[in-house]
Amino acid sequence: MIAQETGTVLEKRDAWPGVSRVWVALDSDGSRVSALSYLDIVGTPKPGDRLLLNTNALRKGLGTGGDAFVIANLDAEGETALPEGHMMKARYTPQQMMVNALDDPASQSHDAIDALEDLEGMSVVVAGLHSAVGPIAAGFRAHSPAARLVYVHTDWAALPVAYSRANARLREEGLLAATISAGQSFGGDAEAVSIPSALAAARAHFEADAVIVAQGPGNLGTGTRWGFGSIAIADALHAACAMGARAIHAPRVSEADPRERHVGLSHHSRIVLERMLFPSVELPCVQAPNRREIDESIAGSYASINRARLARGAQQHHVVETSPDGLEQALRDLPIRVSTMGRGLDEDYASFLYSALAGALAASEATR
Repeated sequence: MIAQETGTVLEKRDAWPGVSRVWVALDSDGSRVSALSYLDIVGTPKPGDRLLLNTNALRKGLGTGGDAFVIANLDAEGETALPEGHMMKARYTPQQMMVNALDDPASQSHDAIDALEDLEGMSVVVAGLHSAVGPIAAGFRAHSPAARLVYVHTDWAALPVAYSRANARLREEGLLAATISAGQSFGGDAEAVSIPSALAAARAHFEADAVIVAQGPGNLGTGTRWGFGSIAIADALHAACAMGARAIHAPRVSEADPRERHVGLSHHSRIVLERMLFPSVELPCVQAPNRREIDESIAGSYASINRARLARGAQQHHVVETSPDGLEQALRDLPIRVSTMGRGLDEDYASFLYSALAGALAASEATR
């Protein structure tokens, strides 16, 4: 059920590409709350406008509890022109929307995407957390500053690309050449119906040299081996391999998470690498002799996973020793503050380093 409340816009709070936040007085008790409006869905609210709000997360005090979300502007006027294409996202919800997808028959890129047979070894880095996107870009840019890096935003977590201020900043600063929203996600520089078509579009339309595939903010987990949103990284890695890409997994690791299952190599990465993948992929490992205790632990987890795969007759993953030289500075030079579960670079260095290592690996020559 959606907790729906109405309120009146008091004043603008702030904005970033695709988003406007306003202060709203709730009708129920007059309290002042922050409300987030996606411009693609409901436009920009003005002072005095009456809004219908979703206050679920706000009332529950969840991680997204700092804002209510605008369902509708009750005082909105005028009509919105529909796009030429017929692709619908957030399908069969009250806020479904039509978008101009690159793979739509009405798109000028349709034929080029359809004609693409092979990604010809293009590096595709797949990560389970949105917090990995910036560090992957940092590692990639440290080795290939002029290359074109495209981000495919999946629908495993937050559907609106605009929710991520980090993505907006990375685009503004040119660390990402473009963002493609794939599946049910929406609001990127371009839209695609699936991850495979997004990979094809990255290559054929944006002339990408490498691609990051990751969800938006809001990873969902249950503590079980099977119940977490980013288990879908297996699908993305399968797609990359099937399309002839060089598939690289940016592992989820931590040296500071209070939950044992996420310390060292997270069980989220382990279950995907050991049980959910048919093909082998590349995994970054800190190059000796630069390893710390946490790095030895992760290398040991990789070896354990490969032994288990070998026992089942599956291909072993390619563990690639990668130099960490220059990556800490690259992470500190990012135009965003890296953060995972509230921990920054100095609190959980390994978490961001391994994402940067995956980016550095993507910039290197294929090791197959």
